[in-house]
Amino acid sequence: MNRFYVTTPIYYVNDIPHVGTAYTTIVVDALRRFHLLLGDESRMLTGTDEHGLKLERQSQEEGKTPQAFVDEMAERFRQAWPVLDIETDDFIRTTEARHKQFVQDLWRRIEERGDLYEGEYEDWYCVGCESYKTEKELLPGNLCPIHNKPVERLKEKTFFFRLSRWEKPLLEFYERNPSFVEPATRRNEVISFVSSGLRDLSVSRTSFTWGIPVPGRPEHVMYVWFDALTNYLTALGREGDPLRRHWPPNGRAVHVVGKDILRFHAIYWPAFLLAAGFSEKELPSQVFAHGFLTVDGQKMSKSLRNAVDPLRLARELGADTLRYYLLRAIAFGQDGDFSHTALVERYNADLGKNLGNLLSRTLGLCVKFSDGKTPPIGELGPLERELAATAEQCFANARSAWDELAPHRALEATWALSSAANTYVDRAAPWASAKAGDTARTHTILGTLLEVLRQLSVMIWPAMPRKSDGLRAQLGLAPLAPHAGDAIWPKALAPRPAGEALALGAPLFPTIDKDAEQALLEKLAPHVRQAEAAAAAPAPQPSPEGGAGKSAEPEAASAPINYDTFLGVDLRVGYVKTCEKVPRKDKLLRLSVDLGEPGPRTIIAGLALSFKPEDLVGRKVIVVSNLEPRDFGKGLVSQGMLLATGPSEALHLATVEGDPPPGSRLK
Repeated sequence: MNRFYVTTPIYYVNDIPHVGTAYTTIVVDALRRFHLLLGDESRMLTGTDEHGLKLERQSQEEGKTPQAFVDEMAERFRQAWPVLDIETDDFIRTTEARHKQFVQDLWRRIEERGDLYEGEYEDWYCVGCESYKTEKELLPGNLCPIHNKPVERLKEKTFFFRLSRWEKPLLEFYERNPSFVEPATRRNEVISFVSSGLRDLSVSRTSFTWGIPVPGRPEHVMYVWFDALTNYLTALGREGDPLRRHWPPNGRAVHVVGKDILRFHAIYWPAFLLAAGFSEKELPSQVFAHGFLTVDGQKMSKSLRNAVDPLRLARELGADTLRYYLLRAIAFGQDGDFSHTALVERYNADLGKNLGNLLSRTLGLCVKFSDGKTPPIGELGPLERELAATAEQCFANARSAWDELAPHRALEATWALSSAANTYVDRAAPWASAKAGDTARTHTILGTLLEVLRQLSVMIWPAMPRKSDGLRAQLGLAPLAPHAGDAIWPKALAPRPAGEALALGAPLFPTIDKDAEQALLEKLAPHVRQAEAAAAAPAPQPSPEGGAGKSAEPEAASAPINYDTFLGVDLRVGYVKTCEKVPRKDKLLRLSVDLGEPGPRTIIAGLALSFKPEDLVGRKVIVVSNLEPRDFGKGLVSQGMLLATGPSEALHLATVEGDPPPGSRLK
């Protein structure tokens, strides 16, 4: 039996849970759930990091003992995760006795092997990072590059860890295990840092007391990162403990972390373990670093009042809606933006008008044509065989993406199946076969749709466990209860027996109209509405000097973006299969574009003033494929954007030379 152990970083309790910590924890919970569907023995760990100078100072400012302060803050994290339907197997705190004993044992193992020595250290120290900084790491003005706050000059007696000794072994380890750090950009950063030379690391402090005492030297407390990283093993117990079967080489252990703490996990942590006598095969399987989140295009800031409370969002929209949006809208591993408006748009497009619509249509037809029960399935026709082949491809694609820690691609493949089923309803037209008196054909169509929905209820469970239960309830099925050894991830369509009762209920995802959306955004994100109002204000009129006869000035260059932001834009070669005008919309065309996926994408584009529909069929275009769906109203939802330049009446489409296949990525 396969074993999968997945961890969040343990969260520093100087703040309350926010959308960033919720994002990481939701991803990890979804990965745990996926592996349960595979029948793997899966285990998830999260918890809180409760030592260090920053917490000692903060507790003093609030007039509390450090222990009383961290007890209060840790409980906020413990209580937050169930609200988001996160079911962790263990919640560890670094102030627990089991952790203190384990960390001190690890210290002794390293000390016995000669990789700890006493000395004195002086350098710039960031209290926010709880780590020393070199001169070259600091921004002008001696500012920490992460917290943008001044660092302090500290000098103290300390124990050093011989990190320099592990420079070559770590580089050799990375070379033999290229998937240890993902994504590739982060792996390259780690290798570059280690290759530039490792200095011995200060791993104890004498300037404060809130930490785990060094064995035999109580005037020293351990460096908070030496303490914190060890939690991943503390939670599995010592050698011989049954839970240690989850740790390599007997299991797969994956640490999901933010990119700001990658160095600690990908360099210091394996070095500590190697120095303590662990073999390479006993190191974690993978460290996956995801990017940062902005909110509505801006960095989260108290002054901007744009911090997102995930618990409030869960209460207003349901935990599943928040979970789905975070998992689907943000390319895992890259920086992403949490947009309140995009959340509502994706809810309507993906959940309400796609999956929710498929369920309502199918069950409504079953009530009308099969007495609200599962119908018998007869001979399969070309449409059923085509849908079955699409389903099998989507099952495989989604499984592969989840396994590669790409939940956004996994959900894209899942919704590709839902879209294909919606298209199948229109093409198969069960109402037409019913009108013609062909009951067998009608039943075959409906039975096929019910089976697709049954499998979709499994595929969405990692992301939306409650909505999975709700979908299954309307299908007359019990909630999923996966357990180790029982693989239930779908592989092929396998229709249900006839005669089982269905239970058509309220819409699974009732759509949010414009008035409700406005009220919701004003409640959850008033600053977004203010920004939209400012953007909608009349633009200044051009001066007479800018009138006709003058050459138009070139557009100003946009502000620079970093490389990670650029990587987050997924540009694909598309092949236009069909194109038609949108009724009563002078500028809009509706295109069906092949991106090498199981089914073509519908893209709504303002091209009608420049192109006739027939001129676009057969052309290769460049598509922004990971753009948020845009709802134009009345069922017009665009699943991508074409690249073009020029005014609306004289557009030039971006294209590519040669004959790359649809779906080829530009890079």
